[in-house]
Amino acid sequence: VQLQASGGGLVQVGGSLRLSCAASGRTFNNLAWFRKAPGKEREFVIAISRSGNITKYADSVKGRFTISRDNAKNTVDLQMNSLKSEDTGVYYCAAGDRLIGEIISGSYYYRDGMDYWGKGTLVTVSS
Repeated sequence: VQLQASGGGLVQVGGSLRLSCAASGRTFNNLAWFRKAPGKEREFVIAISRSGNITKYADSVKGRFTISRDNAKNTVDLQMNSLKSEDTGVYYCAAGDRLIGEIISGSYYYRDGMDYWGKGTLVTVSS
């Protein structure tokens, strides 16, 4: 199994960027994006189910980021709009058959489930 992310780059605050990830080897129930900002731990960003009907978001990206997948091509895309400087980081795509998380006070928190990880693509949002 391999996950290859692409599409990272330099973008100005308020701009948009689209990341793509191609998975090989098999199709997974859940595909997700995580990110790691400089000096911080890796954090969950967004995930999508196999059917595409279920998506989970971190509060920090709600209303700005959307995720989509193409099961025929085994790809998952992340559309990022209204980018902020705090969106800067290395973005990783991940895959797994389980998506384990919990909702606390209306916010989704990822806990476990992603078994495979790509190498990441750097997104830099400058002001």
